[in-house]
Parts: sequence; C-alpha cells; structure tokens
Amino acid sequence: MSRPALPLPILSALCAVALLSLMDALMKGASLAVGAYSAAFLRSLCGLALVAPLWLARGGRWPSRAVLKVHVLRGVCGSFMALTFFYALTKLPLAETIAISFIAPLVALYLAAIFLGETIRREAIVAAVLGLAGTLAIVGGKVGREPMGEDALLGLAAVLFSALLYAGNLVISRHQAQLAQPLEISAFHSGVAALVLGLAAPWLLRIPDREAALLILGSGLLTVTGMVAFAWAYARAEAQMLVPMEYSGFLWASLFGWLFFAEAVTVTTVLGTALIVLGCWLAARRKEPEQMVV
Repeated sequence: MSRPALPLPILSALCAVALLSLMDALMKGASLAVGAYSAAFLRSLCGLALVAPLWLARGGRWPSRAVLKVHVLRGVCGSFMALTFFYALTKLPLAETIAISFIAPLVALYLAAIFLGETIRREAIVAAVLGLAGTLAIVGGKVGREPMGEDALLGLAAVLFSALLYAGNLVISRHQAQLAQPLEISAFHSGVAALVLGLAAPWLLRIPDREAALLILGSGLLTVTGMVAFAWAYARAEAQMLVPMEYSGFLWASLFGWLFFAEAVTVTTVLGTALIVLGCWLAARRKEPEQMVV
C-alpha cells in the first residue's frame, strides 16, 4: 500500500529553496563587496541575533550532550560549506555554481556507505556517472566559451569542495531534524558558524558599507527563514522525498543571476544540470523507506 503524499512538507521545502537561492544572490553581492569571509561571518552573526531571541522566547533550553554534538558537527560543516560556496560565487556565475553543487546528493550516497555502512546500489553507480557527465558538461561548456583563468579554476575547486561538505550536511540533517526543533537547529547552526568563523576575524574581517551591510542583513534573515522551513519539512518527511526539491534552486539561480548580475544561462549549463538531476533522481529511487543513523 502506497503512502499518501505530504504536500505541506514539500511546499515548505520548495519555499526554503527559493528563499535560500535569493540569499545566495544577496551573498554574491556582499562577497564581491567585502570578501567571502567577512560576508559569511557577518551573516552568521545576523542569523544568530535574529533567531536566538525567538528560540529563547519559545522556552529554548540548552540541549543534551548527544544533541549538542550533532549541532556542533553540522555547524562546523556548514560554516566551511558556506564560506567556500560564497567564495565560488565571486568567481563563477550564480546558476553555474548552484548547478555544480547539485552533485552533493550523489556524494552523500557514498559518504553514507563509508560512514553508515550502507550498500552502494547499481542505481547509485549509474547516478554517479551521470552526475560526473553533467559536471563535465558544465565545466566543458565554460572552457569552450572562455579561457580557464586562475579565478575560474579557484571557483570550480571551491564549489566542488563545498559540495562535498554539503553532502555531509545532508547525511546529518535528517537525524538532526528528529532531535531538535527548527528554531533550535537554526540558532545553533548560526551560533556555531559564528564561533568557528570568528576565530579569524582579527585578521580577515572587513567592515561593510551601508549597501553591503543591508545585503548581509537580508541574507541573515533569509537564511534563518529558509533553514526553519527546511527543518520543519525534514522533521515531517523523508529526505529522499525532499532532496529533489532542491533542484528547483537552479531555476531561481538563473532568474536571480539574470536580474541582479546580468548573467546568461548557457545550453551546456542546462544540459549538465539535467544530467545531474537525472542522476540524483535515479539514486533517490528506493523501494523501502530511508533509514538514517548518525
């Protein structure tokens, strides 16, 4: 007997993707103005300042050691994931960066096999080949359009490393959503990221001007809202049902990249994205419910 659809979690995930895609666009502008590090660190501070009072006002309490460990693990992973992704945004178009980051769910399959002991299925191998082909199509299209300078290579390396961290983030997120409420998850995510990134503030922090500060503040608000929406959705539906919703981010990235930065979307980027999405769809097909243990 098939399970009924869960429209509200799916709608929540779609809204989260739209909010976070707009956040990426704002952070691209902020990162170009003050650097990826300053934008990422100040965004974490803004997010913490926005969500911590709400969490405390709702009766938030310090979590148990086991839950805190999960919060810290995801916060550290997320801080470097964001930093490298925002750096990539300063070197590559928005849509291309997000398209390449879509390989994260495929990487997550292999991380789950390494750390969780899951069996790699034949579909996962096919999915990995399609994901690699899609990534090569996007990169190859970029090489065909323009010489691959140092900035482009650094951007590609950064987004691939960010995707690896994002894959780890996906492995953790479902378990975390079952242990804590959305406001707590968002508060600790921003707080841990602020602490980790803040270690380098005396040497790397650049104070933004008014325009960049507004972009960062808006990014912080969108981050908190998007994370709460995602946490709410992941607490009510399996990851395999919600992860495909993230692919709608390419449409939003294409729109925001065109609106804010006059970035055109190429045929090879669309083709590569389609191959990656197809691979992730094949990998997500399962006959049994997902079992996540972290």
